[in-house]
Amino acid sequence: MASTSSAAAEPDGTFEEIEQVNNEQVEETLVGKEPGAKNPNESLFAAESFEDLSNEAVGKLDGECSARTLSVGSRGELEASAELETSSETNETQPSQQKVDESKAPETLDEVRMKRAESIQERQSSIEDMNDPVWKGHKKHVFILSEAGKPIYTRYGNEENLVTMMGLMQAIVSFVQDNKDSIKCVSAGNHKFVFLVRGPLILVVVSSSKDSQTQLNVQLTYVYHQVLSVLTFTQLTRIFEHRRNYDLRKLLSGTERFIDNLLNLMSHDPSYLLTAVRCLPLPSNIRDHISQALQSPKSKELLFAILVVDNQLVTMVRPKKISLHPSDLYLIFNLVSGSTSFHTAESWTPICLPRFDNSGYLYAHVSYLEDDCPACLLLMSTDRNAFFELSDCKAKILEKMQKYNCLQLLTSAAKKGNYKTEQVGISELWHFIYKSRSSSQFTSPQVGAPYNTADEKERLFGLYLHLHDRMHSISRPLKMLCYTTPKEMLLGWVSPAFELYAAFTPLTSKATAMNAITRLLRWIKNEEDVLFISNSHFF
Repeated sequence: MASTSSAAAEPDGTFEEIEQVNNEQVEETLVGKEPGAKNPNESLFAAESFEDLSNEAVGKLDGECSARTLSVGSRGELEASAELETSSETNETQPSQQKVDESKAPETLDEVRMKRAESIQERQSSIEDMNDPVWKGHKKHVFILSEAGKPIYTRYGNEENLVTMMGLMQAIVSFVQDNKDSIKCVSAGNHKFVFLVRGPLILVVVSSSKDSQTQLNVQLTYVYHQVLSVLTFTQLTRIFEHRRNYDLRKLLSGTERFIDNLLNLMSHDPSYLLTAVRCLPLPSNIRDHISQALQSPKSKELLFAILVVDNQLVTMVRPKKISLHPSDLYLIFNLVSGSTSFHTAESWTPICLPRFDNSGYLYAHVSYLEDDCPACLLLMSTDRNAFFELSDCKAKILEKMQKYNCLQLLTSAAKKGNYKTEQVGISELWHFIYKSRSSSQFTSPQVGAPYNTADEKERLFGLYLHLHDRMHSISRPLKMLCYTTPKEMLLGWVSPAFELYAAFTPLTSKATAMNAITRLLRWIKNEEDVLFISNSHFF
């Protein structure tokens, strides 16, 4: 059962599909050679597209997350087999994040619980009442409830005050299921009610934003992955098999801020729309030195070494036969950006990466390199007792980076920030987003003039959403589309090699825009060693 219209509301403007007679040959020759391209065997990430996530949202992929099943073992064991099984016990409490002080002694359980309670109190203090016009005025509400109708999460308001509303949502889902059908979306005025049923959980988004039904479905899938990052699919299923009315908030308490942070990121970060990863612009020789430093520890317990700055990937070192999906990397980014505690001490925290293995945890040693350096290092293992060994690995990595003078260069690159559109040298071009499909990496400049205000930035992202939705339409996907509004002209191009969305001055003709795109691709190609991770590094 679906709404009569799944697309986002039409903005003011006109669409025109562009014939690609002269471009199809160009597309074919660019596959594997496009700016930022990677050999699939050497790519940092497993291939993942928006269609993969949307198919998962409607249950077209095998299994809950189409995840690999791996065992908790050494890196060598994981490389030897990709089909080993995980056995994990379901406890009444989730695995808790542990911090260590300078002597590396873990906090007591009481201290962990106290900090978690303080986090909950801080979130509750800013809660709005559902009868408040401000609460009703939010453009996007997200709710999570159990199949029994028990409230689990709400983006705004208090779950306790939404029992009746969530009970109604559960009743609607059950009514449709009783008729051998599944509910996907209901449209009412300017609002879309989008449902995602996954195992014992029901996720609902109520939106008046420009996101289409498919885009909202994908966003709910990301939220579902965030829940699984705390409680594995195996644990989640086992809990509700034994106690259908279980209050899952007992296990998720204190982690709501990560869902909050994820939803905030998805409202403006193109990563989630593109299913691609943004890399910190950095000269390739510096990035290679940093990667070599991450390779330096010789530990069988080290599975992934990942360095991030402000939701941008600096580099990642992994075993040659094991890779991560971008959607799993988003969970790692969100873990870092959603918490300030990692700044103060080395931390040890479990995390489930559902696309990698939805039945078990990886264990992450998380720390910032130095107090004045914004780079966060994550060393990941399948061994829950490997904290001290990975702490020693971190010390060796830091020593190597200091030897290469990488810390100062990395800090300077982070402070410099992203590049500006003016550096491309195309006067008609206001902004663009470019994704290399073979590498699952993307780049875009700072959002500048004329999109100077928060409202204008939001409007531009909304235009990109609408253009993306038209080009990825399930019924009639398009390769190239021109979209003109009174304020700008936008062009979208989806090819087997790359995906590109660009905003131009309003009087730009199609011929001028196509010429500008050719020049833009040439500029990205010249800068690809800075904008993308071009060399893969393995343990």
